[in-house]
Amino acid sequence: PSLIVATGMTLVITTGGIDLSVGSGTALVAVLSAMTLGAVGSGFGVGLTVVLMLLLGLVLGAMNGYFVAYQNIPAFIVSLASLSIVRGLAQLLTRGYSLPINPDSPFLWLGRGRIGIVPVPAIIALVVVIIGVILLNTTTLGVYNTGIGSNEDAVRRSGVNVRLVKLVVYLISGLVVALGGMVTAARLASGSSYTGVAFELQVIAAVIVGGTNLFGGEGRMLGTVLGTLLLAMIGNGLILLRISPFYQQIIEGLIIL
Repeated sequence: PSLIVATGMTLVITTGGIDLSVGSGTALVAVLSAMTLGAVGSGFGVGLTVVLMLLLGLVLGAMNGYFVAYQNIPAFIVSLASLSIVRGLAQLLTRGYSLPINPDSPFLWLGRGRIGIVPVPAIIALVVVIIGVILLNTTTLGVYNTGIGSNEDAVRRSGVNVRLVKLVVYLISGLVVALGGMVTAARLASGSSYTGVAFELQVIAAVIVGGTNLFGGEGRMLGTVLGTLLLAMIGNGLILLRISPFYQQIIEGLIIL
């Protein structure tokens, strides 16, 4: 899930923006996935749930993108507001309880399945990263994306619809948040409003450690992959060394710094 969401975050940060609401969005998608599956059951309900959650991701992305691109509100403020609103909505829907997903549901394949020896979440992440590399490095959208982060006025004066480009980038971010939320819900076999707490910090750290410029204008999708893997390896290594969890966040923070 971290790598899936970090792919979208790389595009957002390359434009000079930021999305602090990805953790809350992950929680809301996980909660509504569990609720939808509980209401419609398995079989046809799994496909319906996936489609609805992807649409939800687009709605969340559109909400952020609209206020950033068309109302000229700083991305930090918009996504900070979304973080609070979306997390509050997830808590309102669950009343603080975790919603279970039927252990026999095919939906769990998204988080626990394997194709051969390769876990399905890893395959999903790989596909998302490949699409991200193509978008950032080989398409007109990628050129505009990097240009906006470097010099937005110059791109606008060249006749590019800067607002539309920003909106599209946040829509992509919303889509990958929906994917990450579904994978997380499938792995845990539940939806909880406490899913993804501080997740946005992990994702942003992975993107920045990977070499993407926090102030925009330079995005490195493959660097994001390495940054995500590095932070995961550090976390796993500290566990294997039996270092107290009370020290782990301190050590990880110092390494990032």
